Amino acid sequence: MSTDRPDQPPAVDAPVDGKPRTWPLEDNLSTLGAMRDTARDGGGPKRIADQHAKGKLTARERLELLLDEGSFEEFDMLKAGRGGHLGGETEHLGDGVITGHGTIQGREVFLFSQDFTVVGGSLGAAHSEKISKVMDHAVRVGAPVIGLNDSGGARIQEGVDALAAYGQIFNRNVMASGVIPQISCIMGPCAGGAVYSPSMTDFTFMVEDSSYMFVTGPNVVKTIIHQDISFDDLGGAAVHAAKSGVAHFTAPNDVLCLRDVRRLINYLPSNNQQKPPILDLRDPPDRTDPALDYLVPTNPNQPYDMKVLIHSVLDGAEFFEVHAQWARNLIVGFGRLGGETIGLIANQPAALAGVLDSNASTKGARFVRFCDAFNIPLVCLVDVPGFMPGPEQEHGGIIRHGAKLLYAFVEATVPRITVIVRKAYGGAYIVMNSKHIGADLNYAWPTAEIAVMGPRGAAEVIYRREIESAADPAAALLEKESQYRKTFANPFLAAKCGYIDDVIFPRDTRGRLIRSLQFLEGKETVRPRRKHGNIPL
Repeated sequence: MSTDRPDQPPAVDAPVDGKPRTWPLEDNLSTLGAMRDTARDGGGPKRIADQHAKGKLTARERLELLLDEGSFEEFDMLKAGRGGHLGGETEHLGDGVITGHGTIQGREVFLFSQDFTVVGGSLGAAHSEKISKVMDHAVRVGAPVIGLNDSGGARIQEGVDALAAYGQIFNRNVMASGVIPQISCIMGPCAGGAVYSPSMTDFTFMVEDSSYMFVTGPNVVKTIIHQDISFDDLGGAAVHAAKSGVAHFTAPNDVLCLRDVRRLINYLPSNNQQKPPILDLRDPPDRTDPALDYLVPTNPNQPYDMKVLIHSVLDGAEFFEVHAQWARNLIVGFGRLGGETIGLIANQPAALAGVLDSNASTKGARFVRFCDAFNIPLVCLVDVPGFMPGPEQEHGGIIRHGAKLLYAFVEATVPRITVIVRKAYGGAYIVMNSKHIGADLNYAWPTAEIAVMGPRGAAEVIYRREIESAADPAAALLEKESQYRKTFANPFLAAKCGYIDDVIFPRDTRGRLIRSLQFLEGKETVRPRRKHGNIPL
Protein backbone atom coordinates (compact mmCIF):
# COMPACT_ATOMS: atom_id res chain seq x y z
CA MET A 1 0.00 0.00 0.00
CA SER A 2 1.34 3.41 -0.94
CA THR A 3 2.08 5.83 1.89
CA ASP A 4 2.04 8.93 -0.39
CA ARG A 5 -0.22 11.75 0.84
CA PRO A 6 -3.22 12.31 -1.44
CA ASP A 7 -2.42 16.00 -1.87
CA GLN A 8 1.13 15.33 -3.02
CA PRO A 9 2.30 14.18 -6.45
CA PRO A 10 2.93 10.45 -6.72
CA ALA A 11 6.47 9.30 -6.19
CA VAL A 12 8.67 9.28 -9.25
CA ASP A 13 9.32 5.69 -10.22
CA ALA A 14 11.49 4.40 -12.98
CA PRO A 15 12.22 6.89 -15.76
CA VAL A 16 10.26 6.68 -18.98
CA ASP A 17 12.35 6.70 -22.18
CA GLY A 18 15.26 7.91 -20.11
CA LYS A 19 13.36 10.96 -18.76
CA PRO A 20 12.01 11.47 -15.23
CA ARG A 21 8.28 10.94 -14.89
CA THR A 22 6.44 14.25 -14.13
CA TRP A 23 3.13 14.98 -12.45
CA PRO A 24 0.49 15.98 -15.08
CA LEU A 25 -0.79 18.88 -12.91
CA GLU A 26 2.53 20.65 -13.31
CA ASP A 27 2.02 20.66 -17.07
CA ASN A 28 -1.47 22.06 -16.68
CA LEU A 29 -0.32 24.81 -14.36
CA SER A 30 2.40 25.77 -16.81
CA THR A 31 -0.06 25.69 -19.71
CA LEU A 32 -2.57 27.82 -17.81
CA GLY A 33 0.05 30.46 -17.05
CA ALA A 34 1.15 30.58 -20.68
CA MET A 35 -2.42 30.84 -21.98
CA ARG A 36 -3.24 33.64 -19.56
CA ASP A 37 -0.12 35.54 -20.60
CA THR A 38 -1.08 35.11 -24.25
CA ALA A 39 -4.61 36.41 -23.59
CA ARG A 40 -3.29 39.42 -21.66
CA ASP A 41 -0.89 40.30 -24.49
CA GLY A 42 -3.83 40.79 -26.89
CA GLY A 43 -2.59 41.32 -30.41
CA GLY A 44 1.05 41.59 -29.35
CA PRO A 45 3.52 44.43 -28.72
CA LYS A 46 3.42 45.85 -32.23
CA ARG A 47 -0.35 46.21 -32.37
CA ILE A 48 -0.44 47.59 -28.85
CA ALA A 49 2.15 50.17 -29.89
CA ASP A 50 -0.01 51.06 -32.90
CA GLN A 51 -2.99 51.52 -30.57
CA HIS A 52 -1.00 53.88 -28.35
CA ALA A 53 0.29 55.77 -31.39
CA LYS A 54 -3.32 56.62 -32.25
CA GLY A 55 -3.77 58.14 -28.79
CA LYS A 56 -5.90 55.17 -27.66
CA LEU A 57 -5.55 52.96 -24.61
CA THR A 58 -5.75 49.19 -24.87
CA ALA A 59 -8.87 47.31 -23.79
CA ARG A 60 -7.28 46.24 -20.50
CA GLU A 61 -5.86 49.67 -19.74
CA ARG A 62 -9.34 51.12 -20.13
CA LEU A 63 -10.81 48.67 -17.66
CA GLU A 64 -8.07 49.42 -15.13
CA LEU A 65 -8.88 53.14 -15.31
CA LEU A 66 -12.63 52.72 -15.18
CA LEU A 67 -12.87 50.31 -12.25
CA ASP A 68 -11.80 50.50 -8.64
CA GLU A 69 -8.25 49.23 -8.29
CA GLY A 70 -8.02 45.45 -8.11
CA SER A 71 -11.77 44.89 -8.43
CA PHE A 72 -11.95 43.39 -11.94
CA GLU A 73 -12.88 39.72 -12.26
CA GLU A 74 -12.69 38.39 -15.80
CA PHE A 75 -14.98 35.90 -17.54
CA ASP A 76 -14.05 33.69 -20.51
CA MET A 77 -10.43 34.79 -20.69
CA LEU A 78 -9.55 31.59 -22.55
CA LYS A 79 -12.60 31.46 -24.82
CA ALA A 80 -11.62 31.34 -28.48
CA GLY A 81 -13.47 31.68 -31.75
CA ARG A 82 -14.38 28.62 -33.74
CA GLY A 83 -12.68 29.75 -36.92
CA GLY A 84 -14.33 31.26 -39.95
CA HIS A 85 -16.07 29.83 -42.99
CA LEU A 86 -13.52 31.52 -45.26
CA GLY A 87 -10.40 29.91 -43.88
CA GLY A 88 -9.89 31.99 -40.73
CA GLU A 89 -8.63 29.09 -38.64
CA THR A 90 -6.34 31.01 -36.26
CA GLU A 91 -7.57 30.94 -32.68
CA HIS A 92 -7.36 34.08 -30.56
CA LEU A 93 -7.81 33.63 -26.84
CA GLY A 94 -10.50 36.02 -25.65
CA ASP A 95 -11.70 36.45 -29.25
CA GLY A 96 -11.14 40.22 -29.28
CA VAL A 97 -13.19 41.22 -26.24
CA ILE A 98 -12.55 41.31 -22.49
CA THR A 99 -15.59 40.70 -20.29
CA GLY A 100 -16.24 40.53 -16.56
CA HIS A 101 -17.35 42.53 -13.57
CA GLY A 102 -15.87 44.94 -11.03
CA THR A 103 -16.79 47.92 -8.91
CA ILE A 104 -17.05 51.67 -9.40
CA GLN A 105 -16.86 53.47 -6.07
CA GLY A 106 -17.74 50.18 -4.44
CA ARG A 107 -20.82 49.46 -6.57
CA GLU A 108 -20.96 46.39 -8.81
CA VAL A 109 -20.96 46.82 -12.60
CA PHE A 110 -20.60 44.42 -15.53
CA LEU A 111 -18.46 45.30 -18.52
CA PHE A 112 -17.10 44.35 -21.89
CA SER A 113 -14.16 46.02 -23.58
CA GLN A 114 -13.46 45.30 -27.24
CA ASP A 115 -9.80 44.80 -28.11
CA PHE A 116 -8.92 46.39 -31.44
CA THR A 117 -5.45 44.78 -31.35
CA VAL A 118 -7.05 41.32 -31.80
CA VAL A 119 -8.54 40.88 -35.29
CA GLY A 120 -9.60 44.53 -35.19
CA GLY A 121 -11.98 43.87 -32.32
CA SER A 122 -14.33 42.36 -34.90
CA LEU A 123 -17.43 40.59 -33.66
CA GLY A 124 -17.97 36.90 -34.26
CA ALA A 125 -19.99 34.21 -32.52
CA ALA A 126 -17.66 33.65 -29.55
CA HIS A 127 -17.17 37.41 -29.13
CA SER A 128 -20.94 37.88 -29.00
CA GLU A 129 -21.43 34.98 -26.59
CA LYS A 130 -19.04 36.63 -24.14
CA ILE A 131 -20.90 39.96 -24.32
CA SER A 132 -24.26 38.22 -24.01
CA LYS A 133 -23.09 36.40 -20.90
CA VAL A 134 -22.17 39.58 -19.01
CA MET A 135 -25.41 41.25 -20.08
CA ASP A 136 -27.39 38.27 -18.77
CA HIS A 137 -25.48 38.39 -15.49
CA ALA A 138 -26.08 42.14 -15.18
CA VAL A 139 -29.85 41.72 -15.51
CA ARG A 140 -29.96 38.79 -13.08
CA VAL A 141 -27.82 40.58 -10.49
CA GLY A 142 -29.38 44.00 -11.06
CA ALA A 143 -26.23 45.96 -11.91
CA PRO A 144 -25.34 48.44 -14.69
CA VAL A 145 -23.64 47.17 -17.84
CA ILE A 146 -20.95 49.24 -19.57
CA GLY A 147 -19.65 48.56 -23.07
CA LEU A 148 -16.33 49.95 -24.32
CA ASN A 149 -16.66 49.77 -28.11
CA ASP A 150 -13.60 49.68 -30.36
CA SER A 151 -14.34 47.33 -33.22
CA GLY A 152 -13.96 46.97 -36.95
CA GLY A 153 -17.51 45.58 -37.10
CA ALA A 154 -18.80 42.15 -38.04
CA ARG A 155 -16.16 39.48 -38.63
CA ILE A 156 -16.57 38.88 -42.33
CA GLN A 157 -14.87 35.47 -42.17
CA GLU A 158 -17.76 34.13 -40.08
CA GLY A 159 -20.41 35.17 -42.59
CA VAL A 160 -24.02 35.16 -41.42
CA ASP A 161 -22.95 33.85 -38.01
CA ALA A 162 -21.55 37.31 -37.28
CA LEU A 163 -24.88 38.92 -38.17
CA ALA A 164 -26.72 36.48 -35.93
CA ALA A 165 -24.26 37.36 -33.18
CA TYR A 166 -25.26 41.04 -33.37
CA GLY A 167 -28.90 40.07 -33.16
CA GLN A 168 -28.28 38.27 -29.85
CA ILE A 169 -26.82 41.45 -28.37
CA PHE A 170 -29.60 43.69 -29.72
CA ASN A 171 -32.19 41.41 -28.18
CA ARG A 172 -30.53 41.74 -24.79
CA ASN A 173 -30.29 45.53 -25.10
CA VAL A 174 -34.04 45.72 -25.47
CA MET A 175 -34.77 43.26 -22.66
CA ALA A 176 -32.46 45.16 -20.29
CA SER A 177 -33.89 48.58 -21.21
CA GLY A 178 -35.52 50.17 -18.19
CA VAL A 179 -34.30 47.33 -15.97
CA ILE A 180 -30.62 48.23 -15.54
CA PRO A 181 -28.66 51.29 -16.73
CA GLN A 182 -26.82 50.61 -19.99
CA ILE A 183 -23.86 52.78 -20.95
CA SER A 184 -21.81 52.73 -24.15
CA CYS A 185 -18.41 54.29 -24.78
CA ILE A 186 -17.35 54.63 -28.42
CA MET A 187 -13.55 54.66 -28.23
CA GLY A 188 -12.71 53.74 -31.81
CA PRO A 189 -14.60 52.66 -34.93
CA CYS A 190 -18.25 51.61 -34.65
CA ALA A 191 -19.88 51.12 -38.03
CA GLY A 192 -22.64 49.26 -39.81
CA GLY A 193 -24.84 47.04 -37.66
CA ALA A 194 -22.57 47.66 -34.66
CA VAL A 195 -24.08 51.13 -34.16
CA TYR A 196 -27.49 49.85 -33.13
CA SER A 197 -26.46 48.39 -29.80
CA PRO A 198 -25.00 51.69 -28.48
CA SER A 199 -27.98 53.60 -29.85
CA MET A 200 -30.33 51.47 -27.75
CA THR A 201 -28.38 51.97 -24.53
CA ASP A 202 -29.26 54.78 -22.14
CA PHE A 203 -26.15 56.93 -22.57
CA THR A 204 -23.47 57.08 -25.25
CA PHE A 205 -20.01 58.59 -24.79
CA MET A 206 -17.68 59.32 -27.71
CA VAL A 207 -13.96 60.14 -27.70
CA GLU A 208 -13.03 63.06 -29.91
CA ASP A 209 -10.72 62.49 -32.90
CA SER A 210 -10.48 58.71 -32.38
CA SER A 211 -14.07 57.46 -32.55
CA TYR A 212 -16.79 57.49 -35.19
CA MET A 213 -20.20 55.95 -35.81
CA PHE A 214 -22.13 55.51 -39.04
CA VAL A 215 -24.37 52.98 -40.74
CA THR A 216 -22.62 53.36 -44.10
CA GLY A 217 -19.06 54.62 -44.39
CA PRO A 218 -17.45 57.27 -46.59
CA ASN A 219 -16.62 54.77 -49.35
CA VAL A 220 -20.25 53.71 -49.67
CA VAL A 221 -21.38 57.34 -49.59
CA LYS A 222 -18.97 58.16 -52.41
CA THR A 223 -20.14 55.18 -54.47
CA ILE A 224 -23.86 55.74 -54.02
CA ILE A 225 -24.31 59.51 -53.91
CA HIS A 226 -20.89 60.59 -55.30
CA GLN A 227 -19.98 62.73 -52.29
CA ASP A 228 -16.53 62.86 -50.75
CA ILE A 229 -16.68 63.06 -46.97
CA SER A 230 -14.25 62.22 -44.19
CA PHE A 231 -14.82 59.78 -41.33
CA ASP A 232 -15.04 62.64 -38.82
CA ASP A 233 -17.41 64.74 -40.91
CA LEU A 234 -19.67 61.77 -41.51
CA GLY A 235 -19.80 60.26 -38.03
CA GLY A 236 -17.27 61.81 -35.67
CA ALA A 237 -17.90 62.77 -32.06
CA ALA A 238 -18.58 66.43 -32.87
CA VAL A 239 -21.21 65.51 -35.47
CA HIS A 240 -23.10 63.13 -33.18
CA ALA A 241 -22.87 65.43 -30.15
CA ALA A 242 -24.09 68.61 -31.86
CA LYS A 243 -26.05 67.58 -34.96
CA SER A 244 -27.55 64.09 -34.70
CA GLY A 245 -27.91 63.83 -30.92
CA VAL A 246 -26.64 60.23 -31.01
CA ALA A 247 -23.85 61.02 -28.52
CA HIS A 248 -24.83 62.25 -25.05
CA PHE A 249 -21.26 63.08 -24.00
CA THR A 250 -17.88 63.66 -25.63
CA ALA A 251 -14.39 63.71 -24.16
CA PRO A 252 -11.01 64.67 -25.63
CA ASN A 253 -9.36 61.35 -24.72
CA ASP A 254 -9.95 57.90 -23.24
CA VAL A 255 -8.91 58.93 -19.72
CA LEU A 256 -11.40 61.79 -19.41
CA CYS A 257 -14.14 59.71 -21.03
CA LEU A 258 -13.78 56.96 -18.43
CA ARG A 259 -13.66 59.53 -15.63
CA ASP A 260 -17.01 60.91 -16.79
CA VAL A 261 -18.50 57.40 -16.85
CA ARG A 262 -17.53 56.96 -13.20
CA ARG A 263 -19.14 60.32 -12.45
CA LEU A 264 -22.38 59.36 -14.23
CA ILE A 265 -22.64 56.03 -12.39
CA ASN A 266 -22.54 57.96 -9.12
CA TYR A 267 -25.93 59.54 -9.93
CA LEU A 268 -27.73 56.36 -10.99
CA PRO A 269 -29.36 53.46 -9.15
CA SER A 270 -28.07 49.98 -9.95
CA ASN A 271 -31.47 48.87 -11.26
CA ASN A 272 -35.12 49.86 -11.54
CA GLN A 273 -35.99 48.39 -8.13
CA GLN A 274 -33.59 50.69 -6.29
CA LYS A 275 -33.36 54.40 -5.67
CA PRO A 276 -30.25 56.41 -6.60
CA PRO A 277 -27.49 56.62 -3.98
CA ILE A 278 -27.69 59.45 -1.43
CA LEU A 279 -24.61 61.67 -1.24
CA ASP A 280 -24.46 64.38 1.39
CA LEU A 281 -22.37 67.29 0.09
CA ARG A 282 -22.83 69.24 3.34
CA ASP A 283 -24.81 71.95 1.56
CA PRO A 284 -27.47 73.37 3.95
CA PRO A 285 -31.01 72.59 2.70
CA ASP A 286 -32.26 76.01 3.83
CA ARG A 287 -29.51 77.94 2.04
CA THR A 288 -30.90 80.99 0.23
CA ASP A 289 -29.46 83.01 -2.64
CA PRO A 290 -30.62 86.67 -2.68
CA ALA A 291 -29.01 87.16 -6.10
CA LEU A 292 -31.76 85.03 -7.64
CA ASP A 293 -34.27 87.80 -6.87
CA TYR A 294 -32.55 89.80 -9.64
CA LEU A 295 -31.75 87.03 -12.11
CA VAL A 296 -34.66 87.69 -14.49
CA PRO A 297 -34.16 90.92 -16.49
CA THR A 298 -36.85 93.62 -16.34
CA ASN A 299 -37.00 93.56 -20.15
CA PRO A 300 -39.09 90.45 -20.95
CA ASN A 301 -37.23 89.98 -24.24
CA GLN A 302 -33.75 90.04 -22.71
CA PRO A 303 -32.03 86.65 -22.37
CA TYR A 304 -30.22 85.31 -19.32
CA ASP A 305 -28.42 82.07 -18.50
CA MET A 306 -30.67 79.49 -16.82
CA LYS A 307 -27.55 77.65 -15.63
CA VAL A 308 -27.03 80.40 -13.05
CA LEU A 309 -30.26 79.28 -11.38
CA ILE A 310 -29.40 75.59 -11.81
CA HIS A 311 -26.01 75.86 -10.13
CA SER A 312 -27.44 78.05 -7.40
CA VAL A 313 -30.09 75.59 -6.22
CA LEU A 314 -28.23 72.27 -6.61
CA ASP A 315 -26.08 70.75 -3.88
CA GLY A 316 -22.51 71.97 -4.16
CA ALA A 317 -23.38 73.73 -7.44
CA GLU A 318 -22.70 70.37 -9.14
CA PHE A 319 -24.60 69.68 -12.37
CA PHE A 320 -23.88 66.82 -14.76
CA GLU A 321 -25.37 67.96 -18.05
CA VAL A 322 -26.58 65.44 -20.63
CA HIS A 323 -26.63 66.26 -24.36
CA ALA A 324 -24.91 69.58 -23.63
CA GLN A 325 -24.12 70.29 -27.29
CA TRP A 326 -27.41 69.22 -28.90
CA ALA A 327 -30.65 71.23 -28.78
CA ARG A 328 -29.10 73.83 -26.48
CA ASN A 329 -32.45 75.58 -26.02
CA LEU A 330 -33.36 72.82 -23.54
CA ILE A 331 -31.08 71.81 -20.66
CA VAL A 332 -31.25 68.31 -19.16
CA GLY A 333 -28.99 66.62 -16.66
CA PHE A 334 -28.42 65.26 -13.17
CA GLY A 335 -27.84 67.02 -9.89
CA ARG A 336 -28.64 66.63 -6.21
CA LEU A 337 -31.03 68.33 -3.84
CA GLY A 338 -30.61 67.48 -0.18
CA GLY A 339 -28.31 64.62 -1.20
CA GLU A 340 -30.94 63.03 -3.48
CA THR A 341 -30.36 62.60 -7.22
CA ILE A 342 -32.79 64.56 -9.37
CA GLY A 343 -33.28 64.82 -13.11
CA LEU A 344 -33.46 68.45 -14.17
CA ILE A 345 -35.18 69.81 -17.29
CA ALA A 346 -34.96 73.53 -18.01
CA ASN A 347 -35.56 75.92 -20.88
CA GLN A 348 -32.50 77.99 -21.81
CA PRO A 349 -33.44 81.62 -22.65
CA ALA A 350 -29.86 82.20 -23.81
CA ALA A 351 -30.40 79.83 -26.78
CA LEU A 352 -33.25 80.44 -29.24
CA ALA A 353 -35.07 82.26 -26.41
CA GLY A 354 -35.75 78.86 -24.84
CA VAL A 355 -38.39 77.81 -27.39
CA LEU A 356 -39.27 74.16 -27.85
CA ASP A 357 -38.39 72.73 -31.26
CA SER A 358 -38.31 69.17 -32.57
CA ASN A 359 -34.84 68.31 -31.28
CA ALA A 360 -35.42 69.85 -27.85
CA SER A 361 -38.70 67.95 -27.48
CA THR A 362 -37.07 64.62 -28.35
CA LYS A 363 -34.11 65.34 -26.07
CA GLY A 364 -36.39 66.16 -23.15
CA ALA A 365 -38.71 63.19 -23.73
CA ARG A 366 -35.92 60.62 -23.72
CA PHE A 367 -34.40 62.08 -20.56
CA VAL A 368 -37.75 62.18 -18.74
CA ARG A 369 -38.43 58.54 -19.62
CA PHE A 370 -35.02 57.45 -18.37
CA CYS A 371 -35.52 59.21 -15.04
CA ASP A 372 -38.98 57.73 -14.64
CA ALA A 373 -37.70 54.22 -15.39
CA PHE A 374 -35.03 54.50 -12.68
CA ASN A 375 -36.92 56.28 -9.89
CA ILE A 376 -35.23 59.66 -10.30
CA PRO A 377 -37.49 62.63 -9.35
CA LEU A 378 -37.97 65.35 -11.97
CA VAL A 379 -37.53 69.08 -11.46
CA CYS A 380 -38.59 71.39 -14.29
CA LEU A 381 -37.50 75.05 -14.60
CA VAL A 382 -39.70 76.86 -17.10
CA ASP A 383 -39.10 79.90 -19.27
CA VAL A 384 -40.66 79.00 -22.60
CA PRO A 385 -42.23 81.44 -25.10
CA GLY A 386 -43.79 78.59 -27.10
CA PHE A 387 -42.99 76.13 -29.84
CA MET A 388 -40.69 77.12 -32.69
CA PRO A 389 -42.78 78.47 -35.60
CA GLY A 390 -42.11 78.02 -39.30
CA PRO A 391 -42.56 75.58 -42.18
CA GLU A 392 -39.27 73.81 -41.50
CA GLN A 393 -40.42 72.77 -38.03
CA GLU A 394 -43.97 71.95 -39.12
CA HIS A 395 -42.81 69.86 -42.06
CA GLY A 396 -40.22 68.19 -39.83
CA GLY A 397 -42.96 66.94 -37.52
CA ILE A 398 -42.85 69.30 -34.56
CA ILE A 399 -46.37 68.17 -33.66
CA ARG A 400 -45.18 64.59 -33.37
CA HIS A 401 -41.94 65.50 -31.58
CA GLY A 402 -43.67 67.87 -29.17
CA ALA A 403 -46.14 65.11 -28.36
CA LYS A 404 -43.22 62.91 -27.27
CA LEU A 405 -42.33 65.33 -24.48
CA LEU A 406 -45.97 65.69 -23.48
CA TYR A 407 -46.40 61.90 -23.44
CA ALA A 408 -43.22 61.38 -21.41
CA PHE A 409 -44.28 63.79 -18.67
CA VAL A 410 -47.82 62.42 -18.43
CA GLU A 411 -46.48 58.85 -18.31
CA ALA A 412 -43.96 59.58 -15.53
CA THR A 413 -44.91 58.41 -12.04
CA VAL A 414 -41.87 59.73 -10.15
CA PRO A 415 -42.21 62.95 -8.10
CA ARG A 416 -42.57 65.90 -10.52
CA ILE A 417 -42.00 69.53 -9.51
CA THR A 418 -42.13 72.62 -11.72
CA VAL A 419 -40.91 76.17 -11.12
CA ILE A 420 -42.09 78.78 -13.65
CA VAL A 421 -39.35 81.39 -13.75
CA ARG A 422 -40.59 83.73 -16.47
CA LYS A 423 -42.52 82.96 -19.66
CA ALA A 424 -44.93 80.04 -19.90
CA TYR A 425 -47.01 80.58 -22.99
CA GLY A 426 -49.58 78.49 -24.83
CA GLY A 427 -49.18 74.80 -25.47
CA ALA A 428 -45.55 74.92 -24.37
CA TYR A 429 -46.71 75.91 -20.88
CA ILE A 430 -48.89 72.80 -20.72
CA VAL A 431 -46.18 70.49 -22.10
CA MET A 432 -43.49 71.68 -19.67
CA ASN A 433 -44.80 69.63 -16.73
CA SER A 434 -47.80 71.79 -15.89
CA LYS A 435 -50.35 70.99 -13.18
CA HIS A 436 -52.81 70.04 -15.92
CA ILE A 437 -50.73 67.03 -17.02
CA GLY A 438 -50.17 65.67 -13.54
CA ALA A 439 -47.25 67.55 -11.99
CA ASP A 440 -47.26 67.14 -8.22
CA LEU A 441 -46.21 70.67 -7.32
CA ASN A 442 -46.04 73.83 -9.40
CA TYR A 443 -44.35 76.94 -8.10
CA ALA A 444 -43.91 80.30 -9.80
CA TRP A 445 -41.61 83.25 -9.30
CA PRO A 446 -43.21 86.72 -9.15
CA THR A 447 -41.66 87.30 -12.59
CA ALA A 448 -43.69 84.47 -14.14
CA GLU A 449 -45.89 85.22 -17.15
CA ILE A 450 -48.54 82.54 -17.70
CA ALA A 451 -50.77 83.16 -20.70
CA VAL A 452 -52.08 81.79 -23.97
CA MET A 453 -49.51 83.84 -25.86
CA GLY A 454 -47.18 86.81 -25.41
CA PRO A 455 -48.77 90.18 -24.52
CA ARG A 456 -48.00 91.83 -27.86
CA GLY A 457 -49.40 88.98 -29.95
CA ALA A 458 -52.44 88.71 -27.72
CA ALA A 459 -53.12 92.46 -27.94
CA GLU A 460 -52.86 92.38 -31.73
CA VAL A 461 -55.50 89.61 -31.86
CA ILE A 462 -57.91 90.78 -29.18
CA TYR A 463 -57.84 94.51 -29.92
CA ARG A 464 -57.11 94.45 -33.65
CA ARG A 465 -60.03 96.68 -34.66
CA GLU A 466 -59.46 99.22 -31.91
CA ILE A 467 -55.77 99.47 -32.76
CA GLU A 468 -56.42 99.84 -36.50
CA SER A 469 -59.01 102.59 -35.94
CA ALA A 470 -56.89 104.55 -33.43
CA ALA A 471 -55.33 107.86 -34.37
CA ASP A 472 -51.94 106.45 -33.35
CA PRO A 473 -51.99 102.66 -33.86
CA ALA A 474 -48.50 102.19 -32.41
CA ALA A 475 -49.40 103.95 -29.19
CA ALA A 476 -52.69 102.08 -28.99
CA LEU A 477 -50.86 98.75 -29.38
CA LEU A 478 -48.48 99.62 -26.54
CA GLU A 479 -51.41 100.58 -24.31
CA LYS A 480 -53.31 97.37 -25.01
CA GLU A 481 -50.14 95.28 -24.61
CA SER A 482 -49.54 96.83 -21.19
CA GLN A 483 -53.17 96.21 -20.25
CA TYR A 484 -52.95 92.54 -21.23
CA ARG A 485 -49.64 92.11 -19.41
CA LYS A 486 -51.08 93.46 -16.14
CA THR A 487 -54.14 91.25 -16.43
CA PHE A 488 -52.73 87.94 -17.65
CA ALA A 489 -48.92 87.96 -17.83
CA ASN A 490 -48.34 87.25 -14.16
CA PRO A 491 -48.60 84.22 -11.88
CA PHE A 492 -51.39 85.51 -9.65
CA LEU A 493 -54.39 84.64 -11.81
CA ALA A 494 -53.07 81.07 -12.21
CA ALA A 495 -52.48 80.90 -8.45
CA LYS A 496 -56.06 82.00 -7.78
CA CYS A 497 -57.26 79.17 -10.04
CA GLY A 498 -55.12 76.64 -8.16
CA TYR A 499 -52.89 75.92 -11.15
CA ILE A 500 -49.92 77.25 -9.18
CA ASP A 501 -49.41 75.87 -5.67
CA ASP A 502 -47.49 78.91 -4.50
CA VAL A 503 -45.76 82.04 -5.73
CA ILE A 504 -42.35 81.97 -4.07
CA PHE A 505 -39.47 84.34 -3.58
CA PRO A 506 -36.67 83.34 -5.99
CA ARG A 507 -34.11 83.27 -3.19
CA ASP A 508 -36.07 80.47 -1.45
CA THR A 509 -36.22 78.14 -4.47
CA ARG A 510 -33.68 75.60 -3.20
CA GLY A 511 -35.34 75.14 0.18
CA ARG A 512 -38.81 74.77 -1.30
CA LEU A 513 -37.62 72.14 -3.76
CA ILE A 514 -35.86 70.08 -1.10
CA ARG A 515 -38.82 70.14 1.27
CA SER A 516 -41.17 69.21 -1.57
CA LEU A 517 -39.02 66.23 -2.58
CA GLN A 518 -38.96 65.05 1.02
CA PHE A 519 -42.72 64.85 1.37
CA LEU A 520 -43.14 63.36 -2.13
CA GLU A 521 -40.71 60.54 -1.37
CA GLY A 522 -43.48 58.03 -0.69
CA LYS A 523 -45.56 58.93 -3.75
CA GLU A 524 -47.42 56.04 -5.35
CA THR A 525 -49.33 56.15 -8.62
CA VAL A 526 -51.71 53.56 -10.03
CA ARG A 527 -51.86 53.28 -13.81
CA PRO A 528 -54.29 51.37 -16.05
CA ARG A 529 -53.24 47.80 -16.78
CA ARG A 530 -51.69 47.53 -20.24
CA LYS A 531 -48.83 45.95 -22.11
CA HIS A 532 -47.32 49.33 -22.94
CA GLY A 533 -48.41 52.67 -24.33
CA ASN A 534 -47.83 53.82 -27.90
CA ILE A 535 -45.61 56.89 -27.63
CA PRO A 536 -45.72 58.98 -30.86
CA LEU A 537 -42.28 58.04 -32.13
